[in-house]
Amino acid sequence: MTHQVPVDREARAAEVRDGHVHEVLPDLAYQRLMIVNAIYYGVHGAADRNWVLIDAGVMGSTGMIRHAVAERFGKNSRPHAIVLTHGHFDHVGALEDLAKEWQVPVHAHPDELQFLNGSTSYPPPDPSVGGGLMSALSRFYPRGPVDVSPWLQPLPADGTVPGMPGWRWLHTPGHTIGHIALWRDADRTLISGDAFITTDQESAYAVAMQTPEIHGPPMYYTPDWESARLSVQLLAALEPECVVSGHGRALEGEAMREGLHTLARNFAQIAVPEQGRYVGRA
Repeated sequence: MTHQVPVDREARAAEVRDGHVHEVLPDLAYQRLMIVNAIYYGVHGAADRNWVLIDAGVMGSTGMIRHAVAERFGKNSRPHAIVLTHGHFDHVGALEDLAKEWQVPVHAHPDELQFLNGSTSYPPPDPSVGGGLMSALSRFYPRGPVDVSPWLQPLPADGTVPGMPGWRWLHTPGHTIGHIALWRDADRTLISGDAFITTDQESAYAVAMQTPEIHGPPMYYTPDWESARLSVQLLAALEPECVVSGHGRALEGEAMREGLHTLARNFAQIAVPEQGRYVGRA
């Protein structure tokens, strides 16, 4: 069960190309990297160290991220920091290369650091849930850990986000133990990571077409469904105006909020598989 949000077909076609950077707001853009989004905070032409990269794509994304950075911020520009919503393989593919090249801090929730310092692998995925090709292939996805220890730092305990004034991070566990979302009160803009997403990530067809729908976190890689439910309810209560998620198109407005509230109210029926490795237990 999904909640579909109608969109303009021409806009959708323009945004599904891999590597395409779509500006959502003057200081916020995202880039589709095969199955996932990398997100850029900072106005076009921002000076060196005056922008932030949020998440770092799949393996093989380094060149596309470098190209997007050169186009948006200038050749050889470096971010103030890299901020991770979480450390799954499809969000850290270029992380080690970029951290080494840029020599900038990498920030994540304290509970997520173990998956980013080389010490701990993620729990195994559940390829039996979701019913799509992406789920079936999940048994082969890397579980880490990556090791960016020289640059790794916990996010500030006061909720601020380095290099992103006016934003705060919110702990949204469930998809991973240290998953976070980013929220800006001033214009109710939300970067949801994978706490909820805007495409059917289990379906290879939906991933390719980027059909915009409000979904729970990817089923095959979510080990704690009760925490995931509470996280979606927390984010829905914010009444966001604009959402950029880890997978799928950016969405905005009343239709998006209706879909998000539908997901929050009916999370067990919409998002949670009927059975599986982690259903009924974290």
